[in-house]
Amino acid sequence: MLTSLGPFPISAVLLVLALALAAGIGRGIAARLPPPRPPVGAVLLDMLLVGVAAARLGFVLRWWPQYAAEPMAILRLGDGGYLGWVGVAAALAFGAWRTRRTPGLRMPLAWGSGAGLAAWLLLGLGMARMQAGVAMPGVPLVAHGPTPPEATPGSTTHLATIAGGKPLVVNLWATWCPPCRREMPVLARAQAAHADVVFAFANQGESAAEVEDFLRRQPFALRNVLRDDGSRLMVEAGSRGLPTTLFFDARGRLADTHMGELTEAGLAQKLQRLGSR
Repeated sequence: MLTSLGPFPISAVLLVLALALAAGIGRGIAARLPPPRPPVGAVLLDMLLVGVAAARLGFVLRWWPQYAAEPMAILRLGDGGYLGWVGVAAALAFGAWRTRRTPGLRMPLAWGSGAGLAAWLLLGLGMARMQAGVAMPGVPLVAHGPTPPEATPGSTTHLATIAGGKPLVVNLWATWCPPCRREMPVLARAQAAHADVVFAFANQGESAAEVEDFLRRQPFALRNVLRDDGSRLMVEAGSRGLPTTLFFDARGRLADTHMGELTEAGLAQKLQRLGSR
């Protein structure tokens, strides 16, 4: 599986690749036109920015009850909260408006935006199909506390054992990671509220003492805390950053991934896709 390219989430990488292709094709067509040549690349970038802003706004309105409880979470743009169809519609509408007085811009912009949109959709579909066939990793993990079925702290267990045939959310985290600490209460509340989904918290590469000291100071309780001493789950997930959260369906197949901090709304959307009530 692949959740990031270096420090960048794979979704952001695909968007940049689509923009680069759109700009290249648009400029290539514009180069055949007589001077003055239209600023295709600049308009495509503006379309992207408008689209991203509209997609974010649409998502915030869709999940407003969750954001209303913590308005500052709206600014956490890395929570994955975007409605793609809203963004596409807004970007195309802006492009049409931008060309209203510049007829020469229409053809290169249409070809560029069409190619970029097609590339974005095809790349996204390809990544989704690649991930859909990924099975739950069989990495041995150390139980930091009791896990279902009950395991003695310090014993070895596996994600499939913890899932027990239910959908599974696996959070990769570390005590030194500020976004991990910020999102932990969100995941703790979701664990308490969604009995039909199993949550597991796999600490990456820290000692039992470090994990225990952190958990002892928290105002919430977590079930299924694990230690991945060699950070092998990060390698299996293809992730270069923390936190990373993996979502597996009841068959043990990867359904979704997220690198970065999750908000209440971002997590609620992913749990809905997982089929949780």
